[in-house]
Amino acid sequence: MLRKLAHCLMCLILLLSLLASINSCKRPSLRMATTTSLYETGLWGYLEPMFEGKYGLGLDILSLGSGAAFEYARRGDVDVITTHDRANELKLIADGYGVERVPFAYNYFLIVGPANDPAGIKGLSPEEAFKKLTETGKGGFVSRGDNSGTHAKEKAVWTAAGFDYETVRKAGEWYVEAGQGMGATLLMTSEKQAYTLTDMGTYLSYKSKLELVPIVDKGAILLNVYSVIAVNPQKVATLKNFDMANKLISFLTSPEIQEFIGNYGVKECGSPLFIPCAGAEPK
Repeated sequence: MLRKLAHCLMCLILLLSLLASINSCKRPSLRMATTTSLYETGLWGYLEPMFEGKYGLGLDILSLGSGAAFEYARRGDVDVITTHDRANELKLIADGYGVERVPFAYNYFLIVGPANDPAGIKGLSPEEAFKKLTETGKGGFVSRGDNSGTHAKEKAVWTAAGFDYETVRKAGEWYVEAGQGMGATLLMTSEKQAYTLTDMGTYLSYKSKLELVPIVDKGAILLNVYSVIAVNPQKVATLKNFDMANKLISFLTSPEIQEFIGNYGVKECGSPLFIPCAGAEPK
């Protein structure tokens, strides 16, 4: 009996040793920087294991504002980025650091605020709304203030409204820079009962925690396109995972994942957080 028990114990030890040995063999890993809105909505929480399972690769994800993602790409700290800042994406490619900009999903930005709309901007265009916010100062405005894609869009709206952004950000106490991701900025805005510019996906995923409603949701400038870009190994010689980066691009634009993205959030939020566009620039 004791001999059988010892034999079983030895087999168990050998099995555990084998499992430890298998786990210690690290898979090839792809480094990706993603904008916070794709991460905070939980989308990558589903896509990451799907990608890893399909290709047998690890995916190391850094959730950053788009501005920081571009810097990581230029330094060669990541192999691929998923961002939503078209102007800076095109600049990254023009400077030789990105290979190709491939849109894979989109939604829209919203100006959200208190239901009683103290500044009276409901029904206005985004540009008119920003102008009225500066004129009234009512309710206040919370900016991402972090050089993210959302922050870049906010600056674009200020410019389209005829304002110099540096002047706006120093205009008074009504304008606050959060310096945080979209989720934290929305929570701060709700607490202050102010206004902010947000991507639709993060707003819908945080909606139950907020006392904010969409105030301005129409206007061509509010289009929000997400793209994936492989970092150019010819520009950044330290990169080794260009083939893996291309696998991620193929994954995100595949019919299966495009369908998944199109359905994501419907059950929980009542509508999709993102609209798939598989390489085509939405208009």
